Amino acid sequence: MEQKDERMYAMLIYVLSFFTALIGPLIIWLLKKDESELVDYHGKEYLNFFISYSVYGIGASILMLLLIGFLLLPVIGIAALIFTIIAAIKAYEGEKYRIPLIFRIIK
Repeated sequence: MEQKDERMYAMLIYVLSFFTALIGPLIIWLLKKDESELVDYHGKEYLNFFISYSVYGIGASILMLLLIGFLLLPVIGIAALIFTIIAAIKAYEGEKYRIPLIFRIIK
């Protein structure tokens, strides 16, 4: 795979997440992971990010019973948005960006 194509696919993992959350990035990763180390890295990174921030969101939702969640949920949402944009830019530049505060479940 040409380097420009693999950077584009790696970036698309993050960009599609704005529209399809899990399905779009998962399809790109599954189809292209064997062809490109960069796409494989960013696919795993995004899936770890999705799992981690889903757990954070569920935790914050539960904490809404104690009113703390009303403060945490918007912070988690803004952080997820910012980290997704940064990761998309880094992927397009061909860099391996490690998203902060995520569980590295898929290695």
